[in-house]
Amino acid sequence: QVHLAESGGGLVRPGGSLRLSCQASGSIFLINIMNWYRRAPGKERELVAAIDGDGKINYADSVKGRFTISRDNVDHTTYLQMNSLKPEDTALYRCNADDGVTKYWGQGTQVTVSS
Repeated sequence: QVHLAESGGGLVRPGGSLRLSCQASGSIFLINIMNWYRRAPGKERELVAAIDGDGKINYADSVKGRFTISRDNVDHTTYLQMNSLKPEDTALYRCNADDGVTKYWGQGTQVTVSS
C-alpha cells in the first residue's frame, strides 16, 4: 500500500509560479513511475508529467517548457514546478504512483490561475 499526500496548490496570477509536492509513504520501494495528473472543470483528466525510476520524463504538450517534474528518492517526494502559469492551468492536480500492478492516488491540490 502506498499513501500519497499533495501540497503546494493555491491561487496565483497569470504568469506566476507554484511548486507542487507529492510525499509518498508506505511500500514506496515498489514505485516505479510517478505521475502528475490534472482535471479542470468540465474536462477530461489529463496526464501533465511523468517520471520513472531511471529519470525518464514526459510532459503533456500543453505544459512543455513551463513545467518541470522532479523526484527526490531520499525523502520520497515528487515535485512539479509550474512557471508561466495560465488560466487554463486551473485544475485539481493529483499525483499518482504506479508500481506496475496498482495505481495509487493522492487527494489532490487545487491550482487556480486568475487575475
